[in-house]
This record gives sequence, C-alpha cells and structure tokens, in this order.
Amino acid sequence: MKAISVLGSTGSIGTQTLEIVEDFPEKFKVVALTAGRNLKLLAQQIQRHNPEVVALADESLLSDLEDILNAIPKNERPANLPKLIGGASGLNVAAAWDSADLVVTGIVGCAGLLPTLSAIRAGKDLALANKETLIAAGPVVLPELQKSGSRLLPADSEHSAIFQCLQGTPLANNAHLSTGVPTPGLRRIQLTASGGAFRDWSAEELKKATVKDAISHPNWSMGQKITVDSATLMNKGLEVIEAHYLFGLDYDHIEIVIHPQSIIHSMIELKDSSVLAQLGWPDMRLPILYCMSWPHRLDTPWRRLNLTEVGQLSFLAPDTHKYPCMELAYAAGQKGGTMPAVLNAANEEAVSQFLQEKIHFLDIPKIIESTCEKHKSDFQADPRLDDILFVDQWAREIVREKI
Repeated sequence: MKAISVLGSTGSIGTQTLEIVEDFPEKFKVVALTAGRNLKLLAQQIQRHNPEVVALADESLLSDLEDILNAIPKNERPANLPKLIGGASGLNVAAAWDSADLVVTGIVGCAGLLPTLSAIRAGKDLALANKETLIAAGPVVLPELQKSGSRLLPADSEHSAIFQCLQGTPLANNAHLSTGVPTPGLRRIQLTASGGAFRDWSAEELKKATVKDAISHPNWSMGQKITVDSATLMNKGLEVIEAHYLFGLDYDHIEIVIHPQSIIHSMIELKDSSVLAQLGWPDMRLPILYCMSWPHRLDTPWRRLNLTEVGQLSFLAPDTHKYPCMELAYAAGQKGGTMPAVLNAANEEAVSQFLQEKIHFLDIPKIIESTCEKHKSDFQADPRLDDILFVDQWAREIVREKI
C-alpha cells in the first residue's frame, strides 16, 4: 500500500490520479490533498478518499470548505474529517506530510515550485507533472534532490516515455536520479509533439486564431493553459529544458518531432544507434500510473493499442516560422541561469492574457521574446531560490505593463 499526497487534486492531473487510486484501492491510499477554489469537487474527494490533511491555496476559503463538509449527512461523512490548513504555508505542510510515500505534483505553473521543494526537502519521492519546477528552478532543485535523496519520476507523457525506455537498458539505475549528470550511453532524445490545435493551419492563417480555436486540441484532453502551450509549441520547448535537467543531455541532442497521431510518446537513441520508443493511445493515466507504481507495472483494463487500427504513423520537422516559441525556449535553455524562469513566467502571463482575450495569439511569442531580451541586463548565471522567485514576479509585471 503506497500513501499518496496529491497537489492540485481538482485539476486534470489530480482528478486522474484519484481515479487511479479508486481503480487500485489495494495499492494506493490518499493521505493529503491540496486545491484551489473548486470546493464542491474537493469536498467530494474528501468524502471518497478520507485524507488526513487538506490544504487550500486561498486561506480565506477554509471556513467555506468547513461549512460544506459539516453539511454532509453524518452517515455519508468520513469518520474523521481531515485537518484543514491554508495559504502557502499550508500547501508546503501538505506537500511534506509525514505519512506520504509519493507526492503527485499537479499544481499548474510556477505556483507549484515551493510545495514541490517542500516535498523534496522532506525526502519524498515525486511524480512530477508540474514541469515548471525544473524549467524555472532547475539550478536550485537539482542540488536539493541530491541532498535529500528524493527521486523525481516524470509524470508527463513525453518524459515518462523516455524514462520507460531507459528502464529497458542497463542505464536504468541512472534514469530517475535527476542529478543533471548525463545518462551514460544516451546519445539523443526525440520529443514527439502533436502539433496542437493549429498543426494543419498555415502561418498566415494564424492571424485569425481565436481562444476557442487554440483550446481545441485534436488528441489530448488537458487544461486551457497547457492546450494553448501546445498550440504555440511552447509546451515542447519547455519540455526540452525539462529533459535537459532530467536526463543530462545538452540541447544539441534533444530534438522535437511533430507526430500528429500522438501514438509514439517519445524516443531515445543509444550510443550503438538503437532507437527505443514508448507507444500507447493518448491517455495521461498511463504515465501517472507508472510513476505511482514504479518500479512495478500494474494490470489495467484500459484499451489496448492496436497498430492496425492506427493505420500509419507520420513525422514532420517543426516549422520554426510557425512556432517561434520553440526557438525562444531553446535559446533560454542554452543561456541557463535565470533566463528559463523569465521565459516560463512571461509565457504563463502572456497565455493568461490571451485566454482573457486581451492580446492576440500571435502576440504571445513577441511578448515573451521582448521580456527575455529585457532580462539580459540583469541576468544571473548561478541563481538562488530568492533570485528565481524575484525574476518570476518581475517577468509577470513586465508582461502586464506591456499589455
């Protein structure tokens, strides 16, 4: 029985994690939940999973949650209601909860950084679905992992695919340590990308792109922010930076390939030229489950892959003119230091403004590029946590000022 803490339990990653817990009640139990503002769903999760502690990001909502829980009929209420805590300190307490064996980090954006660091410092293993933790703060996170001995298991589909492929080689002992040291024998990583909502649009047609268009992903069901990132291909650029920190390869050996079917979730090339790939239907439950059950695999009733049903697999080189965010991410990753944090924060803020229809889709890369350019004058090559948090807020304010 593995005890699970779920950060961001009412989001896409969190709800799918809890579905897996329900599918395997003999394997997993929930001991901690954190959430934002969806109190109704959170109350249902508390009823179903009876956690020991629940943390709300907004401390002012604690009394509302308590009222909802007290209104549940006694015969339907958990025997012992959880400890309720709130604010940033509450999230950190839940992330480091003593009885948890594994922490699933599903909080979207840089808001997940501090709770994730709290879990690492407490020596917890992590199923990392919050890619911003490594992208914005890789230089800070890697030393903390080495100090605590925590293991960082990638829960997004692409890095999970790489991780799974490495388990089938003699490199397996080095494949999950996230030390930033190059994985021996690994020559190249190929991250596959669906191409997002606009993969069949020309660069010229993007001038008429709307929010509704951008959040209509052809293959995956995800939150709005990550779906827009998929449309700009920034999600893939961010994944390149994350892969650099997870597996230690330099940026010249991490490539992006457009794969419209989303059946191959990523590939690795080993030093002898062998290429290994992980295949499956587009379904986020599999990478989440693999993190939760690793190093074991569990028998599932899920739909089996049938390649004759797929018919064909196709691959394209990404169009850098159509997807300028991808090149911005490579440049920020190669610069290192505080630049990826600025890139990530500028992107988060620009996407937020786009979703509010305050800017056009094509403004997103322009705003990110100008923010990164402005940061060059006070760039720091060897940042501390305070430096990361400072430039994160600075970049968001710069974007809001521009808009």
